[in-house]
Amino acid sequence: MSLPTDYRYTQDRELSWLKFNERVLAEARDESVPLMERLKFAAIFTSNLDEFFMVRVGSITDMALVKEEHIDNKSGRTPQQQLEAIFKAVPPLYKQRDKVFDQLDLRLRSCNICRLSMEQLDSKARKQADSWFQSQVRPILSPLVVDLHHPFPHLPNKGLAVALCLKRDGRDSFGFLPVPTSLPPFLRLEERGLHYILLEDLLLSYADQIFDQFTVTEKAVVAVTRNADISPEDESYDVDEDFRQHMRKLVKKRARLSPVRLEFQGGKGDKLIPFLCQRLGLNRDQVFKTRCPIRLEYAYALAALLPAESAAALCDPPFSPRFPACLDPQRPILPQVLERDVLLFYPFEQMDPFLHLIREAAFDPQVASIKITIYRLASRAKLAEYLSAAAENGKDVTVLMELRARFDEQNNIRWAERMEEAGCTLLYGSEALKVHSKICLITRRTKAGVQYITQVGTGNYNEKTAKLYTDLSLITADPVIGADAAAFFQNMAIGNFHGEYQRLLASPLGLRDRVMALIDREIAKGSQGYLFFKLNSITDRTLIDKLAQASQAGVEVVMNVRGICCLMPGVPGLTDRITVFSIVGRYLEHSRIYQFGRGEEADLYISSADFMTRNTERRVELACPVLDPWVRGRLFHIIDLLQRDNAKARELKPGGGYHPREANGQEPVNCQEIFQQETVSPPVLPPLHGSSSRANRNRLPAWLRRLLPRKRERRGPRSE
Repeated sequence: MSLPTDYRYTQDRELSWLKFNERVLAEARDESVPLMERLKFAAIFTSNLDEFFMVRVGSITDMALVKEEHIDNKSGRTPQQQLEAIFKAVPPLYKQRDKVFDQLDLRLRSCNICRLSMEQLDSKARKQADSWFQSQVRPILSPLVVDLHHPFPHLPNKGLAVALCLKRDGRDSFGFLPVPTSLPPFLRLEERGLHYILLEDLLLSYADQIFDQFTVTEKAVVAVTRNADISPEDESYDVDEDFRQHMRKLVKKRARLSPVRLEFQGGKGDKLIPFLCQRLGLNRDQVFKTRCPIRLEYAYALAALLPAESAAALCDPPFSPRFPACLDPQRPILPQVLERDVLLFYPFEQMDPFLHLIREAAFDPQVASIKITIYRLASRAKLAEYLSAAAENGKDVTVLMELRARFDEQNNIRWAERMEEAGCTLLYGSEALKVHSKICLITRRTKAGVQYITQVGTGNYNEKTAKLYTDLSLITADPVIGADAAAFFQNMAIGNFHGEYQRLLASPLGLRDRVMALIDREIAKGSQGYLFFKLNSITDRTLIDKLAQASQAGVEVVMNVRGICCLMPGVPGLTDRITVFSIVGRYLEHSRIYQFGRGEEADLYISSADFMTRNTERRVELACPVLDPWVRGRLFHIIDLLQRDNAKARELKPGGGYHPREANGQEPVNCQEIFQQETVSPPVLPPLHGSSSRANRNRLPAWLRRLLPRKRERRGPRSE
């Protein structure tokens, strides 16, 4: 008989996520953040909330429809009770965003960056707006009237529309004016400074003219959010059907699924809101009114229009990732990673060394194969091009591509087809498990035997997000890790998830059990035990209970959890030895680090896995030990700075609230800023063997010399 679940030190996952997004919105209020970056944080808060409703609220809505009652093991709530708690917690966040946006709008106006309505335009600007509307906008509009002869239209997921109450001949009807997605989100006005009018505000103004046969009694901008929690494994498909074609169908289906939220901007909505709720099947608590524009993505386009002088004052100082100090940019990467382990730290260091490594492997005559798992790629991906080049050069290239990376499915399908055309072998994982691990294996045949180079990372092989997310990438020639990686890829090819490895930890079988065993080792030490985890989220009830047990045994547990944390720290007698803090800053904290014990005896891992049930039970994940002394020292330094941050760190308290970390008279420590500074003035590193002299260069194989950067030759004055 199972013991009753203890809810005294756990909290609801969805409410914890909403608190994380509130911390994102707090960055939009932070006076130390440049003004335009604050507007971007408001936009991030908004897009985060969109995805939350599409995925999490959509999923819980589905669960609420199932007859079999499900009880959440962190909150003790039914799905319906969870929905009620969400719908109660979200409106205050909309009010916070409205207030923040109003303040930012006012401050931006003082910088001559002005969002205007048609009523605020002078005659010259009004003429320009009217000309743009008549020539560019009106020809592609598709106004709709809903009456006895015209059905209610499909409102696409997150598509903006102007909704109207209409009256003609004493009869009421309703109209819609979808906002075209093919047009820019705003019109820049020919004024000094940066004055603009949003497209939806322009359409609001012209709506009476478009529906000139009616009297407009109400109008507002609306957007419907639909359930996008499509799980491919829950959707049956013909086994003879190409999995890529199956995914294309699901992506299309996502836009038509049932509504879960209605956003409403402008007007009281006395008639519009009841009408829309009735037609969309929504309750009144699923309607969220806002003064702020419903979509804020235009902030990025706006920032791109700033002149250099304004950008310097209103945006973060530009930062370009540096080439890692542990590598010599004048030498090929491949021989350097054979000499010692390399740790790349994004976004402070470039992803280029890894890309160069793949490019070199594509031309290395001793490379027999390249195998890699891919979850998300950039829309323009050098990695995919280099893998294709390797296949075209006769290498055995195997790509385990996860087509089910939510909202990136179409991009992954496109790259899968491109690489398959080049001769790569494409695998798509299993029906039941997403492959979320980040691992690449290069196998070389040398006179001394088989040689492995293994890369294991905490983040995706995405060249765009590598400049925005903090992630770690370990490259090692350790033969045991390489043998594990080779076995891992063989197991994945035949759908064997029960593989055992000497050093790598793999889910769904093995990773959690090994983590539990290492926690038990620290529990055995009592008050001398120590645990540190850097994660994006923790929801796994088994691990939560084990950490509570560690706290009760006297083990010090420190956790840097960026987002969801269902573990409540500081509960007397239960979790009072656990400290949890979150860092939200310029870069998205995305790396995962596990530390068991202190000092030289500590076990250190980097991983693709959070402590979420989906990671430990329903995904293929990997954790890799960090063994090289210099790399371990660097990882300890990163952990130390994270814990000393008192500028962006917020500590989770027993009541569930987050509070700024007390500085206690110490100098402000912003770990991300310090990591940036350290890449500008990198630490002195142990020297690598070899030299970049011309003599040594000439001794390299011809295929490597072709890939090395060359110094420009000095030339005399150009003759005219």
